[in-house]
Amino acid sequence: MATKIALLGDFSEDVIAHRAIPKALQLAAESLSIDYHADWIHSTEINLKALSNYNGLWCVPNSPYEATAKVISAIKYARQSKTPFLGTCGGYQHAVLEYAQNALGHTDADSAEDNPDTSMPLINAMFCALREKPGTIKINKPSQVYSIIKSELIEEQYNCGFGVNAEYLSVFDNTDMTFSGFNSDGDPRIVELADHPFFIGTAFQPERSALSNNTHALIIAFLQAANDLVQST
Repeated sequence: MATKIALLGDFSEDVIAHRAIPKALQLAAESLSIDYHADWIHSTEINLKALSNYNGLWCVPNSPYEATAKVISAIKYARQSKTPFLGTCGGYQHAVLEYAQNALGHTDADSAEDNPDTSMPLINAMFCALREKPGTIKINKPSQVYSIIKSELIEEQYNCGFGVNAEYLSVFDNTDMTFSGFNSDGDPRIVELADHPFFIGTAFQPERSALSNNTHALIIAFLQAANDLVQST
């Protein structure tokens, strides 16, 4: 039985990450010797009932999404149903928003990109936008991401102008959501969720590794977690 992946977001051929994602999944599937099938689901077409047909959800870059509320609801579904989840770039931002809003009760938390007048800009403009730039991330030990990547320092590709506002990191103290990767200035770049088979978000775009014909450990681990769900049912 093929492992089914839902790619949540507003596909555009002009977005480099979107062009890279199918190849990234293909390379990961080949390395694992498994069959997979992926469907792109536009944010306006997200249906929570239909998501139960998928073994993994990947919330992709290129936000703001046309239907932000539906994206948030899909991430909540992944979190609560323990469906393997990967959020890259915009997906990472919205995973943090979903948890703050729905798990922690900060209903005013929002993205300044979507809502410049928000009273709680949990997602705000980066001091230095990372448009088509690489960046170095220090990964905390112990963490799920470290156990996957097995390195404390990594360099990854970005294309983002907004990120998690470090001023609000204390909101997540003593919760199941942990920031496990930071840049040299202490700004968060990776998030993960405890008590979940796989729930990881990255500000960077690991899918871009496929453009150099390389597999990425996080994408392999995500697809493996989704395949494990298939095998357990």
